Amino acid sequence: MSKRRKKHKNHEEHVDESWLLPYADLLTLLVALFIVLFAMSSVDAAKFKLVSQAFDDVFSGGTGVLDYPSPVPENSSKNLNSENNAVSGNDQEDKGLGDEDQQELAEIQERVNTYIDKNKLTGRLGTKLTDEGLLVTISDKILFESGLAEIRGVDRELAGEISDLLVMNPPRGIVISGHTDNMPISTSEFDSNWDLSVMRAVNFMKILLENPKLKPQWFSAKGYGEFKPVSSNSTAAGRAANRRVEILIMPREQKESGAR
Repeated sequence: MSKRRKKHKNHEEHVDESWLLPYADLLTLLVALFIVLFAMSSVDAAKFKLVSQAFDDVFSGGTGVLDYPSPVPENSSKNLNSENNAVSGNDQEDKGLGDEDQQELAEIQERVNTYIDKNKLTGRLGTKLTDEGLLVTISDKILFESGLAEIRGVDRELAGEISDLLVMNPPRGIVISGHTDNMPISTSEFDSNWDLSVMRAVNFMKILLENPKLKPQWFSAKGYGEFKPVSSNSTAAGRAANRRVEILIMPREQKESGAR
């Protein structure tokens, strides 16, 4: 009788531990979830492989999700790094010119300089290769009367010849900008130098676009008034240098991305 009671007593003292299995599975799944989330947060094939191996150690039995080939291609991290480097490189190229683009713009510059020398326009036309593209500067003295925005009739032929220099294949984006000195202007036609600079740019652009080989979608016009001087306005020579029209022939990348 005593043995039965003892046996029964031992049976009652045994704790049911069956709940530990689902609890352990739940913890394991939570660990797995955080590992997967961590792996997904960074598309790095090498890191993903290490996480996969660690995860496989946890799931030593059976086939888990990480036993299958990684959803991230092995070379994706290289591709992603390359793309990131390319973006970073493009940021740099936006600030400068690529070798091929620089060579093309240098050839255009040489063609314009040859035209300047041939027509004895040195001092009135000039070129400069900048990070923004090829800049062609035209003195206002050979296009406009003082305080006016209409191109003189005698200079329309010159504007037409300049338009021929802008014919390129494939075409590039071109920005025409007008600039003045800081001498105040207030006429019945223009309230400020800003107004004058804008209309000079627009009117010059219209003359260029009379060339059937040029298309309006390649062009834009801007007016800066006296706010982008290239020389001091304290002298007559400096003010004369600031009164100008500029043609910016843009890099190929900017033409393709924005000036269609």
